[in-house]
Amino acid sequence: MFRTQYDSDISIYSPEGRLYQIEYAMQAVAQGSTALGLKSKTHAVVVTLMRSSDELSSHQRKIFKVDGHMGIAISGLTADARVLLKFMRNETLHHKFVYGSNLPTGEVVSSLAMKSQRNTQRWGRRPYGVGLLVIGYDGDKTHLYQTSPSGNCFSYYAQAIGSRSQSARTYLEKNFKAFPELGLEELVLHGVKALKESSGKETLTKLNVGIAVVGKEQKFEILKPNKVQTYLDQILQTEGEIEIENENENEKDEEAETLELKLD
Repeated sequence: MFRTQYDSDISIYSPEGRLYQIEYAMQAVAQGSTALGLKSKTHAVVVTLMRSSDELSSHQRKIFKVDGHMGIAISGLTADARVLLKFMRNETLHHKFVYGSNLPTGEVVSSLAMKSQRNTQRWGRRPYGVGLLVIGYDGDKTHLYQTSPSGNCFSYYAQAIGSRSQSARTYLEKNFKAFPELGLEELVLHGVKALKESSGKETLTKLNVGIAVVGKEQKFEILKPNKVQTYLDQILQTEGEIEIENENENEKDEEAETLELKLD
């Protein structure tokens, strides 16, 4: 994107009806590390790729707990995400204090979208440069929402955001019809496989992969590194078995070709 005379303020439309600062904020989300979410009838899962800014620094967290029944995964500016996270926590705490029950996931997402949208129409402000994947369980149903800097929010069966997220979305699109009937373990494995599709040459380890789950009889939980490693080991084991099967098939094909040549 190139600077134009119409991107000096959020409230200025271009002749084509575009708000360039919103597009720039969306680009900040697109350049963030990959985050994806998926859900079944009983559970919802988010999986993220965490990065470190330096070899001596720790990996930056991309998953945060909002309440016992809800959490978020982010892509984009972490500082902006903390502001939105504080807003979501305040909303859920206020609702619990007044009504004595959990705030429905859809309501807090709608409030969050309104808060983001206000920053797109007021002079002197800028959009939040972060995209959120919100998962929750309201007692009878799982939820997965995506929010964006423009103030839009959508409900999904599965979704991926961030850099190289198209590869993860392609995997999710191929497999999402099976997700509603899956158990928690299989759902997490699909999430890790989708993340692996978008990781490129980067090796997935227990330190740079974040996983969180929520669902029926399961409060929101960010899995410990050792638990994450068990899922990565299962993926490697499955890939190893597939490679062995392919090698055996290739050997059989070569033997068949050799026999044909001898007969000729």
